[in-house]
Amino acid sequence: MHIGIVCPYDLSAPGGVQQVVVDLAGELRRRGDEVVVVAAGRPGGERSEDGAVLVGVSLTVPANRSRAPLTLSPLSWRRVGRALAEVDIVHAHEPLVPLVGWAALRTDHPTVATVHADPPDLVAGVYPWLPFVGRRFREMTLTAVSNVAARAVPDDWGPVEVVPNGVHTESFLIRKERMPNRVCFLGRDEPRKGLDVLLGAWPEIRDRVPEAELLVMGADRGPRDDGVIYLGRVSREEKSRVLVSSQVFVAPNTGGESFGIVLIEAMAAGCAVVCSDLEAFRDVVGPAARVFPVGDRTRLASEVVDLLLDHEPARALGEHGRTMARAYDWEVVGDRYRAVYRRTLA
Repeated sequence: MHIGIVCPYDLSAPGGVQQVVVDLAGELRRRGDEVVVVAAGRPGGERSEDGAVLVGVSLTVPANRSRAPLTLSPLSWRRVGRALAEVDIVHAHEPLVPLVGWAALRTDHPTVATVHADPPDLVAGVYPWLPFVGRRFREMTLTAVSNVAARAVPDDWGPVEVVPNGVHTESFLIRKERMPNRVCFLGRDEPRKGLDVLLGAWPEIRDRVPEAELLVMGADRGPRDDGVIYLGRVSREEKSRVLVSSQVFVAPNTGGESFGIVLIEAMAAGCAVVCSDLEAFRDVVGPAARVFPVGDRTRLASEVVDLLLDHEPARALGEHGRTMARAYDWEVVGDRYRAVYRRTLA
């Protein structure tokens, strides 16, 4: 198959959708498919590792309690069409996000649309001005990454198949000593990722486990002397090393989540996961995590301390997580997407 995968966000910015698009393209190419990735970004500045066609300079806009790096360049519309001219099928991720997502909807190719989250206010506000949207969606194959994301799709647009995000679980099967007092966090430094909740609980954790250390990936707030180490934005290799070496992974997110790739990665690495009680998170971790009420720093601290002081429950939780993570490996998820493509083409 010749597949056009469309991402409305700038691939150079960190984000779950961007990671899924790049990884899916790589998995399909590994299987012998021809793939072109089309995304927001400065034209002419293709990323060498994935050969994406970048169609418009991105800017960040508030969206879903976060900030989205998308393009509003009118030129992107035509560039998307040209990049997808020769493909057999289009796979549009977050197709309701302007302008790249909208342009993907206007092609004549068979199309699969994947919804990752509730549409941001910017998108919902323009629904009345896009009369073709509902009609176009009823012509497409619709997927969503979770039940939470699927509920964002209006009922009259047709059935939605849930196909989860994928993770390369083998990248976490590395030999690395697990540090019994190490806790880690991974996420952008924005309120809904909950870093402040974790930092608020940290003094209590250190009071009960003085040798505890916290490695923060994705944020950098400067040096501290309380066992917190900021690593900033990390490579995939460093992310794997930190996760595999950590006893506990904490996801203290406060809302706005429709999946939780970081949870799958932590589970694949054998971490004992402690996460907020969000529906999307519960669907991913099942019984393979300790869950605390959103924003409850005392309960968060209690769960982390229990796992740092008693290593056997932490080890058992990590092993359970490894087993569950296999269902999200790209071998499995890739099969499911290729089946969706074949049905759409048929």
